[in-house]
This record gives sequence, C-alpha cells and structure tokens, in this order.
Amino acid sequence: MPIYSYKAITSSGLIVRNRIESGSKQSLIKTLKSNDLMPITVEQVKYNNKNKKSKKKNVKDIEEIMKNVNTTQINTKKTFSTKEKINMYLSKTEKITARDIVIFTQNFYLLKKANFNNIHALRTIIDSTENYTFKGILEDILAGVEAGEYMYTTMEYYEDVFPFIYINMIKVGELSGSLTNSLEQAVRYLDESEALNKKIRGILIPNLIQFALLIVMLFVGTLVAIPAIQNIYDEMGSTDQLPAITLWFQGVVNNLMTYWYIPLTFILAVVGAIVFYINTPKGKYNFHYFKYKMPIFGQLIFALDFSRLMKAMLLNLENGMRIQEAMEVSKNVIKNYVMLSIIETSLNNILIGDSWIEPFERSGLPKSMITEMLKVGMQTNLPEMMAKLVEYMEIDIDNIIQKIMKVLPEVVYLIVGCVLIFFVLVVLGPCIEVYMGGWLFSAAGV
Repeated sequence: MPIYSYKAITSSGLIVRNRIESGSKQSLIKTLKSNDLMPITVEQVKYNNKNKKSKKKNVKDIEEIMKNVNTTQINTKKTFSTKEKINMYLSKTEKITARDIVIFTQNFYLLKKANFNNIHALRTIIDSTENYTFKGILEDILAGVEAGEYMYTTMEYYEDVFPFIYINMIKVGELSGSLTNSLEQAVRYLDESEALNKKIRGILIPNLIQFALLIVMLFVGTLVAIPAIQNIYDEMGSTDQLPAITLWFQGVVNNLMTYWYIPLTFILAVVGAIVFYINTPKGKYNFHYFKYKMPIFGQLIFALDFSRLMKAMLLNLENGMRIQEAMEVSKNVIKNYVMLSIIETSLNNILIGDSWIEPFERSGLPKSMITEMLKVGMQTNLPEMMAKLVEYMEIDIDNIIQKIMKVLPEVVYLIVGCVLIFFVLVVLGPCIEVYMGGWLFSAAGV
C-alpha cells in the first residue's frame, strides 16, 4: 500500500504534518476530515516494502498518532531518509504521459481477455508500473473497485490524467457489461489519436518554426537593417528612397514599439471577450457548432464523435439494451453540446413514438448515407446494420484524414510563403538595392 505525506490544519488552527499508510488518497482525506483535520496537501511518498516485517501504520492510527506526537515540533526534513526524499521528489514531478495510459489500457485489455477479474488485473498492472504518480492513481482505482465501485467513478477524479472520452468509454463498457470491448475501443482510440497527432505535429511544427523565424527576421530586419540602409543613403547624400512598403512597415513597427500597450490591451480584451462568451451556454453551443463546421478539421471532429456514439450504442444493443437505454448510456462518450442536444431530441422523439434518426437527419451534419443505413437498420436488424455503419465510418474517417493530410501542408505552405514574400519585399529588397549600388549614381549627382 502507498504511503502519503499530508499537511492538515486542526480546528484550533494548528498545522499538522505527518506520513501515513492508506489504501487510497481519497480514503485518507475522508479519515483526516473525520478526525477534525482539514487537509491542505496530500501527496504520495512511496510504497511499503511488502517483505518488511516491522509493524505497519494504518489510517485508523491517526488518533493515536495525534495523542503521542507534538505537532508543533515536527521536522519532516529530519525524518525522511535520502531514498524517501528521492521517492517524494519523483512522486511530485514524474509526469503521466499518454504512453503510460496506452500501456495501461493495452495491458488491462489483454488481462481482461484472459478472463482476469478487475481486481486481479489491476493488482497485476500496479506491480509492473514504474511511474510513481500513475501507480498511486491506479491504487486509488483499485481501492474503489475493492469497495464495490465502478472503475470510471474513480477515474472521474483524475480528469486531468484520463481523457474525457476515455473515461466514458470505460463507463459505457462497465454499465453495459462489455468492458473488454470498451477497452479494445479505448486502445484503438488512443493509438489512432496519437498517430493523428504525430502526423499533424510533423506538418505543423517545422512550418510553425519557420513561420516564427521569418516573423523574427522581419522585425529584426526592420529595426536594424532598414535604419542602417537609410543612414548610408543620408551619409552619401543619395536622393533615393526606400520602397514605400518598407517605409510603411517601418512606421507600423515603430508605432508598435512606442505604443505597445494599446495593441496588447486590445488583444487581451478581445481574447477575454471571446473566452467569456464561450463560457456562456449560448456561446459554448455556438463554439461547439463551429467545431463541426470549421474548415479542414470540422468534418473529422463530427465523424469521430458520431462514430464513438454508434460504437457505444452497438455495444449496448448487443448486450440486450433497448434503443432508448442504449442511447441514454452512450451519450456519455460525447462532450459536444450540439451532438448532445441532438441526442436529447432523439430521446424525446422515442418517448412520443417518433423516429430517433430524424433529429440527426434534420441537423444536416451526418452524411445521407449514414442516416439511410440507420433507417434500413430500423426496418431489418439494427445491431447488424449499425456494425456495418461503424465499419463504413472507420473507412470514411480514414478518407477524411487522408484529405486533411493532403490539404494541411498546402495551407501551411501558403501562409509561410506569403510571409516570405513580404519579408523579401520589406527587408531583402532594400538590401539588394544597396548591394547593386544603383543609389551611388544619385549620390554622385548623376
């Protein structure tokens, strides 16, 4: 079991610091509160050596510890060994990566496929997990499962570690009794997401670096090279003038340097207004609708969300749920407000005896092929047709990704090219004129 280092405050305002063994972070917090201690920080320090024969502390010993320890004289620096300090440092700084979650999901899926129960599978994975921070989270999940809770209920406390979609895939699997299938979907989702992110990063990062360097060169050239060229003209008595676009941009840069607080205030105000609007119910809905309609990525975002919904519904239908129940459970895999509003309308249609497919069709977001397949499924065998629909959507998503991979570089190259042309006109043009020496004729009065 993990050992936690906690700092808490008593009802009289006294600060208490100590280390104690606990099954999970949440159970320790509950125990501290039940003993009139308000937790300030609770951090995992290390794991006990299972072969150690000395008596182990337990959470229930807190009252006894409080009686025998002078909390005003506790010095944690003196009580920690070097190894414990290293473990504490690692527990605070070791980052949980996407790869950690992928490996955990793959291992858990394989163990479930081998008919391990959740507790046995989690214990096996915890023993082989090297990341202290992630190990502590898995211990919390195990403690919850041992207490009779679902895995997803503990995962929801760690939304900064597990993606929202991932948590709800696990939730759908646990509630529908098909956790193994949900884990298989989660593995595929994580692998596909990582592969897509790598492709996009491979296109964007080099070009963004190039774009940033061009901007820096443009401003540095305007602030350094252009005044130097103008000095040469003035000292030599040349009547030649710098290009109009160079003079214009130089004026813009000089004004920005002088009155920098005005554009900064304007940008902050615009960003603040946008963030405030997005946090309103109407603004969030419109922002989520924009996600589905945005250029390049909009079609892909909708296809991914709708595909997750269909996969979750298929799992539930195959486990004997009715359409209404399957949709009610499956909507948890969706975070987009637009899709959720369509699902709620579909659920209302089911209650009054109307078609649940009609709200999707009326929204104009899914392709007609998708809604027609669902209509045919309602007249024949819905799970069978939905399985074919999922296959079709996977092919469609692959095609959309291929189109994005083809279009995205062209868009990025276009933007970088425009900045490069502007840089040539503003900075390189005057430098080339100086190098060619044509201005010397006017300086000599010729």
